[in-house]
Amino acid sequence: MAQATATTVTLLLLLFLSSASASVQDYCVADLSAADTPAGYPCKKVTKVTSADFVFAGLTMAGNTSNIIKAAVTPAFVGQFPGVNGLGISVARLDIAPGGVVPLHTHPGASELLVVTQGVIYAGFVDTANNVYVATLKKGEVMVFPQGLLHFQINAGGVTAVAIVTFSSSNPGLQITSFALFANSLPSPVVEKVTFLDDAEVKKLKKVLGGTG
Repeated sequence: MAQATATTVTLLLLLFLSSASASVQDYCVADLSAADTPAGYPCKKVTKVTSADFVFAGLTMAGNTSNIIKAAVTPAFVGQFPGVNGLGISVARLDIAPGGVVPLHTHPGASELLVVTQGVIYAGFVDTANNVYVATLKKGEVMVFPQGLLHFQINAGGVTAVAIVTFSSSNPGLQITSFALFANSLPSPVVEKVTFLDDAEVKKLKKVLGGTG
């Protein structure tokens, strides 16, 4: 009886290990020629996967900060780095020139972890109870921004600040509050109503950020 029980257990264990091994997929390199979906990109055929799919060199170069916010983000999301597809991770480089700012924004699909590698960054976020959490971050210091919450980064020193930013998604998404309000075609009277700003201020901001209406 004991022998039969041991044999049964062994067979069940072998069956479990066999089925588990068969169901595991090591990776799903994105097939960027196909359409993206809420579940991510479909997988590239394994026979077409190369080492280059798992390497991204774009973060070695500084971003172009000659813009209205004096800041640049160089992403290594799934669209630039197909090897992260389906892995729940991605990374980016943040460059903020003196006087620069990354305005209030959210990442609907991911939490963010920021590591300062150069300069000083004043950063913070606002939770859903409108509590504010801010810190002045120096080289080597880290701050986390929970998924979906409004947050910002400002250069707080006299030199360009640089940070490496990681995300808990291969495609974290981005919505910048100022651009969402003033860089689109939403009619000015509507923007005035939802922001409590007067007509002159709304039209001024729309002009600066490229909005219409």
